[in-house]
Amino acid sequence: MSLGQGGPQQQWDPWKPNSQQPWNSGGSGQSPDWAALADASEARAKRRRLLFIGGGALATVAIGTAVAVAVVSANGSGGEASPGVSSQVPGGSDIDIPSPTGTVPSFAPTSAPPPLDPKDFIASAKKDKAPLSPDILFPGTQLTMGETVYKKGPTADTGNCASAAKSTLPKVLEDNDCTRLIRVTYTKDDVAVTVGVAVFDTEAQATRVKQQADKKSIVKSLSGGGVKDFCSGAICRTTTNSYGRYAYFTIAGFTAGKDVTTKDKAVFSTGDDLQTFTVRQIHRRGQAQASAAANE
Repeated sequence: MSLGQGGPQQQWDPWKPNSQQPWNSGGSGQSPDWAALADASEARAKRRRLLFIGGGALATVAIGTAVAVAVVSANGSGGEASPGVSSQVPGGSDIDIPSPTGTVPSFAPTSAPPPLDPKDFIASAKKDKAPLSPDILFPGTQLTMGETVYKKGPTADTGNCASAAKSTLPKVLEDNDCTRLIRVTYTKDDVAVTVGVAVFDTEAQATRVKQQADKKSIVKSLSGGGVKDFCSGAICRTTTNSYGRYAYFTIAGFTAGKDVTTKDKAVFSTGDDLQTFTVRQIHRRGQAQASAAANE
């Protein structure tokens, strides 16, 4: 005898949406349909087994593909080793693996000729052939050293070296066969300095002059052309040096005729500036001749 109304009872399918479980909710006291629940559980287990089998087949295909790719990469022509894989042949193998970078081309060694030394061209009259005059050695009408500007005064050039020197210097010049003595005077305010450049045939002669000169070896100051006589009787500051086949001297003092003391920094700096400029000019002679010889 049926206690409910309606059509046949719908079977619960856990895989269909909106399906209902086969028990009443009206509190009739009926128990669940345990047979239907068992069938549903069996259906779920069957579907799960099918999924596992299908997934395993896909995994097998993926692994097989990976192995195939690895084999092709290892055995392919000219293939490179992947990162982290050693490209060395196991010990004991006689296989010679060529360098991945190939053969490095070799070139015959070349050597450029050493640069010509400028001092070689001012060390002797045989090589020092460039023109020489007061205006070549001391060009222009003024000289700028740093922030100081010196006005160029009179110049002189003589083959009688002793006539342009005094005290002990004439004998030193003659003993070493001085061939020429060029002088120029520069002024700044009330300070004047005369530079004298003595010319010799060899560097050895100029070096001996520097060594043999003493505190009384003085080049004559050069005045005229608006420059008052200076250092005729007053105490002045003097220097002696040499470079290449040239010996050069300075005498610096006041145009007012007063003595120079160690506190007169302007006199010392003037003499130092003219010494520096002179040796640079001599060196430039060497540079110019060395450059010309290198381009021949």
